[in-house]
Amino acid sequence: MDTPLLILIAGPYRSGTNGDPALIARNLARLEEAAAPIYRRGHVPMIGEWVALPILRGIDEGDADGDVMYETAHRLLQHCDAVLRLPGDSTGADKDVEIARERGLPVYSSIDEVPVRVAVG
Repeated sequence: MDTPLLILIAGPYRSGTNGDPALIARNLARLEEAAAPIYRRGHVPMIGEWVALPILRGIDEGDADGDVMYETAHRLLQHCDAVLRLPGDSTGADKDVEIARERGLPVYSSIDEVPVRVAVG
């Protein structure tokens, strides 16, 4: 493989937090822990919340069409090449996996499954 993949990291973000900001932050940190290993394998890591959170800060709730977090991830998946599904209950991450499989994208369940990119030339 000589082209880097854009890999969506999917896992719990709000799930199991009861809205507790500290628990949500811990979940985001866990998602982000997977970013560097993906990068070291030669790919581009992506987390839907990295894209969705600025959108949420910039719109009024009444202007939001559905759940911005889920919708952003679904739109983002149109540009991703694969998904890394981290452990833990998450309806959103499960939906990301479902969409990826419908699109025929690889779904990895561990960093070790992510192929190492070998640059040509």
